[in-house]
Amino acid sequence: MHSLEFTAESSADGMTERDFTVGEVPGVLWSPASGADGAPLVLMGHGGGNHKKHPAMSGRARRLVTGCGFHVAVIDAPGHGDRPRTAYDEQEIAVMQQAMAAGEPVGPVVVRYNAHLAERAVPEWRATLDALQELPEIGTGGSVGWFGLNMGTAIGVPLVAVEPRINAAVFGLHWPDALAEQAKRITVPIEFDLQWDDEHIPREAGLALFDAFASSEKTLHVNAGRHKELPRFEVDSAVRFLARHLSRTALCQA
Repeated sequence: MHSLEFTAESSADGMTERDFTVGEVPGVLWSPASGADGAPLVLMGHGGGNHKKHPAMSGRARRLVTGCGFHVAVIDAPGHGDRPRTAYDEQEIAVMQQAMAAGEPVGPVVVRYNAHLAERAVPEWRATLDALQELPEIGTGGSVGWFGLNMGTAIGVPLVAVEPRINAAVFGLHWPDALAEQAKRITVPIEFDLQWDDEHIPREAGLALFDAFASSEKTLHVNAGRHKELPRFEVDSAVRFLARHLSRTALCQA
């Protein structure tokens, strides 16, 4: 079991940012600068080709930290950010780029590669959660949420399916092929985003993944637009959703 080691720290505008490692896995933890002992923890999965401090991650974290008083943690997925790529990573990325350049469907490649990444990332996330909950300001008594779209869903669905400490999750923008069976094991509240005109993921595929979740409380958010045109207001909705299910006292200013 690896412990968490902080490697850098900075604070600005009411939020503290601390870089850390758990074993060889690098991550970042954002927390309220004034302290929030026992506050809910949100784990966030970044998208494919991005990294733990991508603007989408830091922007969502700021809403959750300064608006809700939560802690937020992100780790680099295998082969992303500060982590080296394996020969398999390079091979799959090259195949994906070739398909895109040729105008061919990328879904089969993305599904296969993301499933491989999830096999590697789920144990890393569970070890990271173990280490984060050893911190006195987080502890084991608080609620835990997941927020991840695209590849963050590919990793998040198998994680939430096996991790009983996660109490609510935001997913979306992924194919059901490798995830539907795992989604059937998830019963926590779910918010799911789908783009009606997604050029990569047929709407029937997105609906099939949403339908697979066994949660008695699940909400589908559908917007017109292509894959990368998810409206920014859906982030505000996700923040409110997580606040509603993770904290009885948080009054989030999304």
